Amino acid sequence: MGLIKALTSSTGSAFGDQFKEYVECPAVEKNVLIARGVVKYGDGNKHPSEGVISNGSKITIPQGWAMMLVDNGKITEFSSEPGEFIYDNGSEPSIFHEGLGKGLVDTIKTIGSRITFGGQTARDQRVYYVNLLNVLGNKFGSAQPKKITDEKYGMIEVTFFGEYSYKVEDPVALVGNVLGANAKDQVTFDEVMGSQLKQEFVEQLTKAISEVMRVKKVSFGDMGLYGSDISDKMNEILSSSWKEKYGLIVTDVAMADINVTEASMERINKIDDATIFSDAKLQSGLMANASAEALKNAASNENGALMGFAGMNMAGNAGAGLMGAVNQNAQAQQTAPSTGTSDGVASNFCPNCGTKNNGANFCPNCGTKLN
Repeated sequence: MGLIKALTSSTGSAFGDQFKEYVECPAVEKNVLIARGVVKYGDGNKHPSEGVISNGSKITIPQGWAMMLVDNGKITEFSSEPGEFIYDNGSEPSIFHEGLGKGLVDTIKTIGSRITFGGQTARDQRVYYVNLLNVLGNKFGSAQPKKITDEKYGMIEVTFFGEYSYKVEDPVALVGNVLGANAKDQVTFDEVMGSQLKQEFVEQLTKAISEVMRVKKVSFGDMGLYGSDISDKMNEILSSSWKEKYGLIVTDVAMADINVTEASMERINKIDDATIFSDAKLQSGLMANASAEALKNAASNENGALMGFAGMNMAGNAGAGLMGAVNQNAQAQQTAPSTGTSDGVASNFCPNCGTKNNGANFCPNCGTKLN
């Protein structure tokens, strides 16, 4: 048996004389994953037999679909190459796997010989078509908060939602496991991607997000930029349950949003605050912003600008004390000596009070801005 690529694509008046059967993919809805081929009998077949594809019959394969001929539960012909083929039962079996991995041949050997179609007649030939197009717009979301490990904040709880796409990578595995015990004329995506696989996707997505965050050393807020990395990780995690069993792979994951719970946000804010107040440069920036805001408020003080600036002066003295602590902290963080100029650390003197400073932005004594 085998498939021979047809030289012509005519299905007109010559059809009845040339072909005993003409097999084509039926018109189906876009959610159909597997469809049984429609057999049309030509004039050349005087005694058609149900369930038999005669020698010399033509089989057509549309773009984006794979075709397989199942003979008594065994896959004898396969092609993912679009076009028209002549069925020749006197030649060797044919496998055209354009666009699909060579591992497909091994799948045919292991799965293709044990499709039982339970309870069917002794002589049963069927042509099945499998949709190879990307299935887009599959929504996902975490019904409950999920725990992930963030590179910066550690273990946090998040909720997330978005869309993913997938496609059939191994049609033989899909047909063998989905139709093996229950032959049907059509199988939809929803029948294959039932609640179990959808739930598994969300559960494993949590693991994939944490893993990508760890490898890429990024925080949860940047995960929308790593859709392809998440897709690769999902295929690695889902290999046994999706690809090996159903021949499916994830092609893309688009994170629409990822949000932390209220409790985790409180923890994140505490960590951010601790980070700011342990960094002298960040502290100096905060003080500069606070001073600018104080000037603005003082000028608009309802009791008069003089009172406002007087209050600001008191606050400035308090701020100077704080900045003194800030600069002491900065000096403690330096690994080089803090005096002299030979070590690269400049010594400055405050023009207001004369206090010596070692490269600080503000005088630790009076708070005067130095640089």
